Amino acid sequence: MKGPFIFKSERLGFRNWMEADIEKMIGINADREVMKYFPAQPSKEQTIKFIERMQKQFEERNYCYFAVDELATRSFIGFIGLSDQTYESDFSPFTDIGWRLDRSCWSMGYATEGAKACLAYADRYLDLPLIYAVSPRVNKNSIKVMEKIGMSFVKYFDHPLLRYNAHLERCVLYLHKKSYN
Repeated sequence: MKGPFIFKSERLGFRNWMEADIEKMIGINADREVMKYFPAQPSKEQTIKFIERMQKQFEERNYCYFAVDELATRSFIGFIGLSDQTYESDFSPFTDIGWRLDRSCWSMGYATEGAKACLAYADRYLDLPLIYAVSPRVNKNSIKVMEKIGMSFVKYFDHPLLRYNAHLERCVLYLHKKSYN
């Protein structure tokens, strides 16, 4: 493939992580509004470990929560992609689709566009018959994205990693089944 991108959508480029992304991702994670539906804001060290984990996962599996650039500006804006999850549940281990974008990029359709592109990439190139999405029930914007990208509601469940956070513990589970067209 030409350039740094593994694949592109109309306005976004999806790639593996680079060292230059670290400071920008630390800034995104430091935004309280971005992290509103998470139990804590990741530290600098946690963000670095996350990026290292994504790089390794991509090398091993050809997917991760991809670093995403806005093509028009070639600016890093956050992540959208796929990652393996293993926390205790009746549907794990599983592959999750998720996103976290700089707040300046909200309400522009990037999460929806990017998530659709990631599902298309998975359907075409990866052996992932099922992809799930998880969100706290109170995160209406993420749930709207799940619905816009054609995922199906499966159930509500209490997230084991959010057990001590009453506001976030009750979550939704959505499903994408691989298209074999």
